[in-house]
Amino acid sequence: MKQINLTTKITVYSYEECTDIEKKLIDAAKQTTSNAYAPYSKFKVGAALLLSDGKIITGNNQENAAYPSGLCAERTAVFYANSQFPDQKIEALAVAAYYNGDFTSELVSPCGSCRQVLLEVESRYQSPVKILMYTNQNEVYVADSMSSLMPLSFDEKAFK
Repeated sequence: MKQINLTTKITVYSYEECTDIEKKLIDAAKQTTSNAYAPYSKFKVGAALLLSDGKIITGNNQENAAYPSGLCAERTAVFYANSQFPDQKIEALAVAAYYNGDFTSELVSPCGSCRQVLLEVESRYQSPVKILMYTNQNEVYVADSMSSLMPLSFDEKAFK
């Protein structure tokens, strides 16, 4: 028998320690929560992507009475970016969540389905996607790549 230990490095910054572009990305994610359609959960999530040409694309969660028919903020933004700007790799993603009148005090990370989609983005462009997760405690949790948040993931290697 052998044992495998998996570790993930997350860096925690204050908002003020972020670069100007990271702040711009976080601010865009926060702003787009106001456009989320979340009449059932009231949990509004915003995502902002930084493309390689410097363009920022946003998305937010879109709920539906038939819950599986909704879509998360991260995938809304990624699918739009991939359909409109297929030659631009995604360099970074910021996520912010708003609930009960304020941004969440605990970090909100991409769900499993969003992680799988973002892992595919890294594979497609052969480049890591930096993940920035905002909290109202003036903290930003940063992962250097989606693959670092999803060890032992299912990817194209399964087809070899």
